[in-house]
Amino acid sequence: MRDTPEPEPRDGEVVIDVAASAVNRADLMQREGRYPPPPGESDILGLECSGTVSAVGDSVTRWQVGDEVCALLASGGYADKVAVPAGQVLPVPPGISLIESTALPEVAATVWSNVFMVAALQPGEVFLVHGGGGGIGTMAIQLAAALGARVACTVGSEEKAETCRELGAELAINYREQDFVDEVWRLSRSGADVILDNMGASYLGRNIDALATEGRLVVIGLQGGAKGELDLRKLLGKRGAVIATGLRSRPATGKAAIMASVEANVWPLIADGRVRPIVHASYTLDDVRSAHELVESSNHIGKVLLTT
Repeated sequence: MRDTPEPEPRDGEVVIDVAASAVNRADLMQREGRYPPPPGESDILGLECSGTVSAVGDSVTRWQVGDEVCALLASGGYADKVAVPAGQVLPVPPGISLIESTALPEVAATVWSNVFMVAALQPGEVFLVHGGGGGIGTMAIQLAAALGARVACTVGSEEKAETCRELGAELAINYREQDFVDEVWRLSRSGADVILDNMGASYLGRNIDALATEGRLVVIGLQGGAKGELDLRKLLGKRGAVIATGLRSRPATGKAAIMASVEANVWPLIADGRVRPIVHASYTLDDVRSAHELVESSNHIGKVLLTT
């Protein structure tokens, strides 16, 4: 922990007094020197936060000092204060506490933008998400199920499988004991229409095997490596698509568009109780080491928070 100058809002930004942040795997990678922040952004960890607006920059009209909000950040959440473009800030959804809302911005933006805005998952389609017990997985299961898709997920334990089924997964596949390709085809007899993948290279070939005709594979992580072999004949035969996307490096205008769509489409589902933040544990910021160790162990279900 160290003291740094307090952030001042630039034009179009607000400063938030941080109540809580959350641990994402990108934070672990940045800590290890493998995922630097975008140019010009703070080197402080933390891709999301909740808190109270304490200052507003020029041209900001929606937010006022004292508003309780949550926000998607490029960095800087592990701090008492953070400056963020106003378009990346959302109100705390009705029925959710300020601290709970910390668990929403990164996963809601990631899932909504990739599964629905990019891959265009439709009601009745089969959706497979890897890592169903994590923060992104638990949000993806709930959103896809709430909007009428048939949901399958991979997990590493029966405890996680049970939670995923409770959240709306029709099929929870223990990847330690079962082959997800076989299980997805057994469920649908036609494969998965959309796959959300955080593994990358190690799952690339099997994901193509699991895809349905005209299926869409969206790769958002590289936990299983960055370089893999792609059988283009299989992909052509299925008229499939492989899409790789990232959220952190997008320009502020792109993030603002995603957050506006999240507020319009996801926030009502949270307000009526069909989707909820899943929080496994909360640590104080000075115990960040324990929070990182928990996320590294993959023994958590949902999000791990850091309170100030």
